[in-house]
Amino acid sequence: MRARQLLPTVLASTALVVLSACGNGSGLRVEGAEPSPAPATPSVTTNFGAGRTPGPSVKVAPAAFTLPQVRDSLQRDKQLESFFKTLVSKCSIVDRCLTQGPSVDVMKTGRSQLVVLIHTNENFIVGAVLMADSPKGPRRVWSLKADQLKINPSKQGDLVVESQIFALDDSPCCPSGRLVEVYRWAGGQMTKVNSKAQKGD
Repeated sequence: MRARQLLPTVLASTALVVLSACGNGSGLRVEGAEPSPAPATPSVTTNFGAGRTPGPSVKVAPAAFTLPQVRDSLQRDKQLESFFKTLVSKCSIVDRCLTQGPSVDVMKTGRSQLVVLIHTNENFIVGAVLMADSPKGPRRVWSLKADQLKINPSKQGDLVVESQIFALDDSPCCPSGRLVEVYRWAGGQMTKVNSKAQKGD
């Protein structure tokens, strides 16, 4: 008689144990049984890409003027070095004497400046100018005479200039050395802040 009275209690207890085991397992999801997750914390993006550091945006919008406008400005520039002026004055087809380089903001004005390479008809680069926008169109703010140069902005906003050093008996393919210079806009002008020469191979 006592066993018959205990049987429903045992069966109920067994059912509760089985259901509670399933409730915390993967077989049965019991709503409200799990603690609610902590509120999400807003994430801050820190991936600035390889070689980049936090700070002003590295990307600069393209300059708002064209190479023909640059050529016209250089032809009117009374302070332009005579060597460059001679090349530009004979430049009837712009692509044969000027090549567009990177758009930069070395002047920290929030407006793009444009690096323009100057070369001969044989595509031998002999120098570069930095052009800034003005109410009258592009104006030259800096120029550099160097052979086969390449100019790129650094992550600090400077201009890194790599050029080739040719001795008198070097052929165009094989310069004797290489020069890397860093220029920074300071005090209203471009100033050389670093220079390193290396011998060729």
